Amino acid sequence: MNNLTPEMALMDPEERAEVEFIWNLIPQEDRGTMTPDDVLFVLDKMDDYLEEKGLVEYDELTGEATYADGEIDEEDQLNYILRENRVNENKLTSVQIQLILDAELQYGIEQGWYEEED
Repeated sequence: MNNLTPEMALMDPEERAEVEFIWNLIPQEDRGTMTPDDVLFVLDKMDDYLEEKGLVEYDELTGEATYADGEIDEEDQLNYILRENRVNENKLTSVQIQLILDAELQYGIEQGWYEEED
């Protein structure tokens, strides 16, 4: 990703690495008109969902997120993101959103945030 959008340029290196990792896992033929900003949109909506469920809190001074352990209903989370996608008039398909979620899970496993299920 050579051409950084303003949103991507403002991200810290760790966040940018996450978006790049996810972007690179999405097959070219499935990207369609997607951009890395779409990945960022889905990640933001994932955090919004977690915040709504009480599983993430933000420090008012630093903006740093603290994530709580808890079970996430993946279908409910997907439906939340799909609704937000429609409300924001994004053109992401449900397949593209699911690909981003799957790639985020893979990134989280590699980072040690999540455990692989048997």
